[in-house]
Amino acid sequence: MIINHDEPECKEARIKIGKHKYNGAQYYSREICKNILPNVKTDRNWITIKAGEKGCDHSICFIHNNVTFEETYAYMKKYKDVVYVVGLMDMIERAEKFGKTIYLPLNVDCEYVRQFKTEKTKDTAIVGRDSAKWFDQYDIPCGVDILGLMPREKLLPEMAKYRRVYAIGRTAIEAQILGCEVLPFHPRFPNPSIWWVVDNSYAAKILQQELDEIDR
Repeated sequence: MIINHDEPECKEARIKIGKHKYNGAQYYSREICKNILPNVKTDRNWITIKAGEKGCDHSICFIHNNVTFEETYAYMKKYKDVVYVVGLMDMIERAEKFGKTIYLPLNVDCEYVRQFKTEKTKDTAIVGRDSAKWFDQYDIPCGVDILGLMPREKLLPEMAKYRRVYAIGRTAIEAQILGCEVLPFHPRFPNPSIWWVVDNSYAAKILQQELDEIDR
């Protein structure tokens, strides 16, 4: 069984106006299904994104919500033998209270992102779904461009034009591939060096090794 971005609940979220329209979790789920699942051998079920409160026993559940994790994924506690996959080190202890946990560094499809690399013609931008809110909330200098809600195929070529970007998570990894300097701004992530470039293919190897240890 695979619970992914093609579930009806996820399709409904994609057509909503606002934060769900270009949700990074949906893009990541697509990459997981395309580049990771086919390269990992396991008899476990896959949950690559939260789709309502769907779940199943003996599964691998990718966690995308790192802010309200305990509340958002409380429904998963009723399922047995679940392996939770987290992309941030500070999520390990929290996820382990739910069950078996694997730390898998945030990763991207490097080849896909690299095609958008271009000449640097702009200075600095803050990039991400919540960039407008971040601009008001954190100490971002005036004059910084805001690259907010837009589909990834438009965001990447636009971000590639900038020399420096304020970004976190997978966006920060993509920025590095595009040759941008990643600047710190978020108090939870004071050091941009944690966003090291990891390709989906390498992530699949890490995940296979970790699953083999758990299921040995």
